[in-house]
Amino acid sequence: LIAALGWGFHQRRAGASAERDRQAASEAAARDIADQVDNDIGALPAEALRKELKSWARD
Repeated sequence: LIAALGWGFHQRRAGASAERDRQAASEAAARDIADQVDNDIGALPAEALRKELKSWARD
């Protein structure tokens, strides 16, 4: 009985660890996309940047 409880606890911890790994990978991908967007916006001239940002503005 104790072994079964120990095994169940181990499986639960392994599942939680796998979920944290999946979330970390997802967040890393989102950070990469955000960095690419920031770099693209930073490369635009001021006038083009204003035009792009106006199209993104939602009132």
